Amino acid sequence: MSPLTRLPHWIVQSIAATRVVLVLTLLVGLAYPLAMTAAAQLPGLRDSAQGSPASDADGRPAGSLLIGQSFADSKGVPLPGYFQSRPSNAGAGYDATASGAGNQGAESVVDTLPTPGDPTSGKQSLLTQVCSRSKQVGELERVDGSRPYCTPDGVGAVLGVSYDGGTTGRVTKAVSLNQACPAKPFLSTYQGVRVTCARPGVDYSRAVTVPVRGDAPANPIVPADAVTASGSGLDPDISPAYAALQAPRIARERGTDQAHVMELIKKYTTGRALGVLGEPAVNVLRLNVALDRTYPKRRA
Repeated sequence: MSPLTRLPHWIVQSIAATRVVLVLTLLVGLAYPLAMTAAAQLPGLRDSAQGSPASDADGRPAGSLLIGQSFADSKGVPLPGYFQSRPSNAGAGYDATASGAGNQGAESVVDTLPTPGDPTSGKQSLLTQVCSRSKQVGELERVDGSRPYCTPDGVGAVLGVSYDGGTTGRVTKAVSLNQACPAKPFLSTYQGVRVTCARPGVDYSRAVTVPVRGDAPANPIVPADAVTASGSGLDPDISPAYAALQAPRIARERGTDQAHVMELIKKYTTGRALGVLGEPAVNVLRLNVALDRTYPKRRA
């Protein structure tokens, strides 16, 4: 007779459970992780397992190819000799610990104007963010940064219109909702009524929101990915169109021909996954590292 058969039933069950825990701990807690760690060191997998790191022209760590980053100075001013990434809503920008979107949709067109003396109290609508970024990119790249529904000063071209019939009838008042006084409204009149600037703190919710398209081209020169953030805020890629828009500036700063810069962009452009999924893209970090190695910045 086995010694275990003489033990109480609950002790036998405890011994069996302990054996299962020990076996599973060895298999799942030790053997499996060690096997996966070893497999991750195989050629072709090692870089991905370590976070796809990239080194700069001097061999120093430059970041991860999987996470976007800013190419700007300490004040946030874009470095003219580098390709710029798309905007980011992750924390202060490209923060992998605060990945997230801006959670604003197509109906986000009216700003919360800051109170006088407290510029941080306001909040920009998605439309104004897009307009502001497009204006800034246009100035940086020396192109027309205008977009439909944007004012020349880079905010959403949106009126708050009051009618004598509530939501219909004769216009009695028109306010440029995103242009705080004393700004000059982007329209002087609307349906015969003078347009006024908006006063912070005044409630315009009873007015009818009327976006004004303006005369900007239907297909803006500044691409969409240059003015909108990705869902994660960490997208490391930009479109070939945005990279090409930056090519003239890069060529000037690097002292080379634009055609050479375009060849570099083409070299580092990846196609659609499996030939059909997604869109062609350019990894900004990889492109900038190649830029430093191929066309080093000119010394002052």
